[in-house]
Amino acid sequence: MKRSDEKERENWGSRFGFILGASGFAIGLGNIWRFSYVAGNNGGGAFLLIYVLIVVLIGIPLFLAEAGLGRKTQASAIIGFRKLTKKGSPWVAIGWLGTITAVLITSYYLMIMGWLVAYVFKIGSGSFKGITSEKAAVIYEQLISNPWEVIGYTLIPTVIIGFILSKGVRSGIEKFVKIAMPVLFIMLILLALYSLSLPGSIEGLVWYLKPDFSQVNAGTFLEAMGQAFFSIGIGFAAAFTYGSYLKPKESNLVKDGVWVISLDTFVAFISGVVIFPAIFAFGMEPDSGPGLLFLTFPTLIDQMPFGTIFGFVFFFLVVLAAITTGVGLVEGVIANTSELFGLKRKISVWLTTGVIFLLSIPSILSQGPWSSVSILGRDIFEFVDYFSGNILLTLGALLLILYVVFYWKFEDFQYDVNIGSDTLKIPNLAKPIITIIIPIAIIVISVSGLL
Repeated sequence: MKRSDEKERENWGSRFGFILGASGFAIGLGNIWRFSYVAGNNGGGAFLLIYVLIVVLIGIPLFLAEAGLGRKTQASAIIGFRKLTKKGSPWVAIGWLGTITAVLITSYYLMIMGWLVAYVFKIGSGSFKGITSEKAAVIYEQLISNPWEVIGYTLIPTVIIGFILSKGVRSGIEKFVKIAMPVLFIMLILLALYSLSLPGSIEGLVWYLKPDFSQVNAGTFLEAMGQAFFSIGIGFAAAFTYGSYLKPKESNLVKDGVWVISLDTFVAFISGVVIFPAIFAFGMEPDSGPGLLFLTFPTLIDQMPFGTIFGFVFFFLVVLAAITTGVGLVEGVIANTSELFGLKRKISVWLTTGVIFLLSIPSILSQGPWSSVSILGRDIFEFVDYFSGNILLTLGALLLILYVVFYWKFEDFQYDVNIGSDTLKIPNLAKPIITIIIPIAIIVISVSGLL
């Protein structure tokens, strides 16, 4: 009897499909919701500069390494590392860690998607017309503290993600992103142009682009690195899985990987252009934290010309981006469960999405009935976000680069990743960056940021 991982593996239908699929996974709440409030809390332009530096020096090599290993093994992360080493090897922990991280992050990610879906309905029904900041806070608190309402809204993106994934790689993921991603890009650019047209918006653009290094400390670098890993998708096992759907000798991984990360960084950047000029145009504070979208924006929308239309389109865009990421996160988990346990794809899809949905309930309850429950000074949602986003992702990235340095070796990494590449390749000059600078940078930033 054939094992599940020995069956003929699905592949992307086109190079364009992989680029949109991988960038769709990377582009999500990390770019719009998380990037905006983290940048707002860390000095705007200074954070942006540090973020881009980390993406180029650390993010691109790690993405190519993870996707390259997937392409090489033609398997999910756990089975893939077993093929590369052996069952029971400590390096297989990278696959397990990525899968666990994806499950934890998706568990609260679904909750936030539920909030976003609720806001699409609320804005569309005119709930925010004539609203004050105090009333916006009341609506937000009433929503998140009502677990049954949030669970109901959270079911909607959960079912959508499950339906897309049940169709497979080409008929599900690839077809979806070929429609969703162009729509997302067009909507985002139009919203940015509208935001910049508002009186007083240039002040916000200057704040966003002008570095203020007085706001920078060791924690800023940790936040920027965690944000880069969260946004690009390093350490989730998803890049590994998406890479495994590439044809081993026919794909240009280096060039396609640069395209993926460039699109991801562009969306993060342009999201700031949408949000901060609009915030400054109406005299609001940019450092509103995680409530930026849910507290500040509704008040902002009411003051804008055609604000209801702007708000509806914006929140719909964020939901769309969140779903493309959710598809990638869950796909990595599905691939591992189906190959580990020999499950048929549809069974694995609905079993996995069902379990993750159930795991989202503690985060949902932590904003209401379980709000008094504290783990190391954080509620359940905040703890899972911090632990998975700053600790597990960073640890996964560190283990991945150590695997490249000590087991894969730079020369083999360079050869394997460059297969299928023409003009753009990993150069010999990258060796000190990959073998010395990246491991040291991850360790130093992690330790100093945590301390």
